[in-house]
Amino acid sequence: MHYENYDPYFPDQPVVDLYLPVWAKLPSFRSKPAFIWVEDGLTGLTRGSTLTYDQLNNSVQSISTQLLLPLQRGDTVVILCSPGLELVEIIFACQRAGLLAVPIIPPDPSFSKDNHHHLVRVLSQTKPKAAVADGSYIRRVQKYTSLSNSSNDKQLRKLLQKLKWISISDLRSGKPNSKWRTSLSSYNGCKADELYLIQYTSGATAIPKPVLVTAGSAAHNVRAARKSYDLHPNSVITSWLPQYHDCGLMFLLLTIVSGATSVLTSPSAFIKRPRLWLELITEFKATCTPVPSFTLPLVVRRGGVDKGTLPVNLSSMKNLIVINEPIYNVSIEEFVEVFRSFGLNPFSISPSYGLAENCTYVSTAWRGGKNASYPKFKNLLPSARLASSGKEEADEIDIDIIVVNEETHEPVDDGIEGEIWVSSPSNASGYLSHPSLTREVFQRRLKNRVSRGFVRTGDRGIVKGEERYLFVTGRSADIIKLQDGGEIHPHYIETTAHSSCPNLLRGGCLAAFEVSREIVVVAEMLSSERETMVLRKICQGVRENVDKEEHIGVGLVVLVKSGNVPKTTSGKIQRWAAKDRFLGGKMDVIMQLRFADDQPILSRSNHESEEKAGGKGEGRKFVTEETAPTFPSFLSSL
Repeated sequence: MHYENYDPYFPDQPVVDLYLPVWAKLPSFRSKPAFIWVEDGLTGLTRGSTLTYDQLNNSVQSISTQLLLPLQRGDTVVILCSPGLELVEIIFACQRAGLLAVPIIPPDPSFSKDNHHHLVRVLSQTKPKAAVADGSYIRRVQKYTSLSNSSNDKQLRKLLQKLKWISISDLRSGKPNSKWRTSLSSYNGCKADELYLIQYTSGATAIPKPVLVTAGSAAHNVRAARKSYDLHPNSVITSWLPQYHDCGLMFLLLTIVSGATSVLTSPSAFIKRPRLWLELITEFKATCTPVPSFTLPLVVRRGGVDKGTLPVNLSSMKNLIVINEPIYNVSIEEFVEVFRSFGLNPFSISPSYGLAENCTYVSTAWRGGKNASYPKFKNLLPSARLASSGKEEADEIDIDIIVVNEETHEPVDDGIEGEIWVSSPSNASGYLSHPSLTREVFQRRLKNRVSRGFVRTGDRGIVKGEERYLFVTGRSADIIKLQDGGEIHPHYIETTAHSSCPNLLRGGCLAAFEVSREIVVVAEMLSSERETMVLRKICQGVRENVDKEEHIGVGLVVLVKSGNVPKTTSGKIQRWAAKDRFLGGKMDVIMQLRFADDQPILSRSNHESEEKAGGKGEGRKFVTEETAPTFPSFLSSL
């Protein structure tokens, strides 16, 4: 049975919250689980709380009523809840109350771990009237604000004291109204053209920015994703992604739009035991799961398929959605090869692309399981398949994707790399309190053409082949420009550097960037290796492998302890932050080794021409070798 046509019977709603009463009043959906929370217990999966569609609809109505006692419609609320179903209820209740929600990961309320900078940023920029949190969290925050006198935290203390604190237990104290009914004309929640969410960008290329999302844009975005992945009431989604923004948050909305069931757990539970993800798919016969691209090699290495008591069975999977660009073909092939014997259908792999400025979803290369393999471009898989008009192949999605010359703002021909622009009803409204940046990013038009407004994604891409597959090649802000006029995406350097010593370097935990005309590679170590000769050999191997495979000269290799390369919550490398930490001397460096050779720094090496000429070339020289580095010696050369 094909479920795409259930919409004529249950018409699409202008905002996601209005789907809830539609499902809740149907006898077949009242007791159907909308969300299930699962904990990882000592003996395996432990089913936690469950919210049926009827329970969720009633609790959302009750909580929204309680929210409007201390607040007014249109107020901004920061949500500081731990991952779980209470967070889901609060997010939907804010929409029904007509409040502007800002969900963020709650920092430790002692604020002693230097983890409160994003909270200060959020409170300063969004100026919320209130904060919703667990009662115990609120008490610890109030203790902090009453005892703290340090000048260093004066700004944070002042911001916290201004907030009206609302405990979750107080919100849940109201009596549910099971007879609540609504219509579009009487609905007093967030209307389609009203702001309902501020979600921050991931911080992959710069300090996170507040993106303004309307309720209508979010609804269009998840409807587009539902159509692309063919989700329906029989779909079972499982996710461990953070529920505060981007893909993790939008999959909550996607569940309700589809009438599906979502099985959720926390990111920390997955990172602690990656096999948990496989067990969730197996136990609940999941048909859809979104994961960052780093998940697949991590599960191959640490999945422990033979260690658990529950045999792994992935045969139910229809959409294994891989997000986070770039998507390397080798990691997909390796995962499929390992888990094919556990029932994984290669047709289920769905390489996808998205960004906060378009709510989340932009495109997927998946097309109904017609192909088990996709064309490749420089070891990458595509993230979209475009029609001749530049739209995603499913025209009803109404998402235009074009590749543009960043300087001329004119479309480039297929086969030429440029910046990806997206035009869609899913486009967000802009950045909060950044009017000039909003015009620059959200209101772009093609040169000398009458066109819709486009969002500049800041991502590079290229369209290849007769079927017009779009490959996301990297980020404009991360590109390393070479002195010979060429350029390279740092992920190629990082991947090649890791492959030089995969047993000692942490995969996905390397950062390449340029400093004063030199390429620096920072790599996390898997072990606490301290033998100088071994460390020196690792650095040399990184240099030689990048030189051989990418024809690029690395000027400095830095080996650091685990956890030193900064990442976003979804696992993207923050190269700008890694560079800042390195230059500031804030990394736990095990060894740094600087190189010099007979070629200009930041130009492609003559390795390739030497190979063609049959020559061996001159040997490379090690200039410095430090197991206890002194950063000023390097910084003094800048």
